Amino acid sequence: APMLLLLRLDLEKLKEEGWFPLRIEDGRATVISTEPGPELAQRIKTILGCDTVDFLVTLPDDLRRIIEHNQDINPGFAPSAGRTPLARVRTYLAGRRSLYAHYRTLLAKARTGLAFVRTGFAFITIALLLVRVLGTGYYLFLEIPLLVVGTIMLYDGIRWYLPVRKIYSGLPVCTTTEPTGGTTVLEVYNETETPRFRRTDVVPGAAGLRRAWSSLSPVMRRRYLASDRTDYAEERTVLACYRTRMAMARTGLAFTRSGLAFLSLGFGLVRHFHASRWLPFDLGLIVVGGLMSIEGFFWYFNGGRQAGIAGLASVRKKFSMATIWDSFFPHQFTTFPDADRKWRPLPVKSSHAPGVWATTGVALERTVLAERRTVMARLRTVMARARTGFAFIRTGRSIFLIGIGFFMYFYGSHEIGWSIFTYAMILIGLVLMADGFYWALPAERLRSQFPYCYGDMEITIPDYGTPGRFWKKAVFSNE
Repeated sequence: APMLLLLRLDLEKLKEEGWFPLRIEDGRATVISTEPGPELAQRIKTILGCDTVDFLVTLPDDLRRIIEHNQDINPGFAPSAGRTPLARVRTYLAGRRSLYAHYRTLLAKARTGLAFVRTGFAFITIALLLVRVLGTGYYLFLEIPLLVVGTIMLYDGIRWYLPVRKIYSGLPVCTTTEPTGGTTVLEVYNETETPRFRRTDVVPGAAGLRRAWSSLSPVMRRRYLASDRTDYAEERTVLACYRTRMAMARTGLAFTRSGLAFLSLGFGLVRHFHASRWLPFDLGLIVVGGLMSIEGFFWYFNGGRQAGIAGLASVRKKFSMATIWDSFFPHQFTTFPDADRKWRPLPVKSSHAPGVWATTGVALERTVLAERRTVMARLRTVMARARTGFAFIRTGRSIFLIGIGFFMYFYGSHEIGWSIFTYAMILIGLVLMADGFYWALPAERLRSQFPYCYGDMEITIPDYGTPGRFWKKAVFSNE
């Protein structure tokens, strides 16, 4: 049927009414129908604006399949299973992944700012200790520059961090609709405000149709492949959400370490100098450092830790499931419902020329590349969990070293309260470091199983006149 004609028709309604326009020429319409009649002819004339209607009679199932083919969907599927609606869903998912990437960039900037805060605070600490130990006088020529530079760095770092606090409330929950291997379809709704995604019910007969891969027509295969690419895009989007929340957790831990710097200095000054005219300043450092540490841990425990746990569980679940290759190349088939499964070789021989099969082969290549990108996204998620574990190790190390510093500097002290504080810091630091290693080690084991993490970089030089396995590569070594 002409595309311009179909654009102004509701194909779902045509299924209910039992007719479909085949063509219109010189005011004469040729219509396929299951039950032609005068009333239907008059309705068609009104809708199409023609003078005469010629009917071609067909069976209801055949008419339904004709309409579904024009909707670009496989038998029994909803209109959202067409390749164009699926492409729209993937576009929305790509936009959301871009938003997550923007968030992670801002969070990385915030962590850089917090590193600047800690560096500036080190300058301020040196200046204040020089003032309290050596006094003023000629030492002011050293103390004032250190104090000024440290204050500027502290202010600049905080200015980088504060805008990121607004991101937390804008992050959506990392949820997935659980793909079912092509028997359901991912849909988008609420497009005018915030796009949301849902999955249709299982389509009756879709599983059996998918298993009969070798008997499907090329266009039916391409529709399934488009659905597979959409499922992969959804998985990558959810994994990007997990990585963003873990990036927020690492930013929170960086804020905690910055707070620990304030906290340790305040406790150290109170412990060494006791009550003095500087006591309000020392207590202020303790209060500010405590609040910063609490807020940082809040970022970690309120979503960040759960994202790391759920991300690793999702990756392990996906790796244990059947891959897309099981649908592309089914090695076995069932002759009858109750028969044993028998093996059948692939329809490929060594004498065949390499290549792809036109547009279906290109769709297959795109789906394979999408599957590879998804595997890489899984690996990046596990490695993001490892980086979060390393951040936990650094935080635990900071707490541990504070406790060790108090223990060594005030060795021999018999004050019970300070002794409890010292040993508590050491114990908490060790627990946090152990938890960090628990997060990091599985990622290192998984990373070693994939060829994506190595020192050299390869760039493929495409030559579309030859098969992909003959394309040359440019290798850039770090050595």
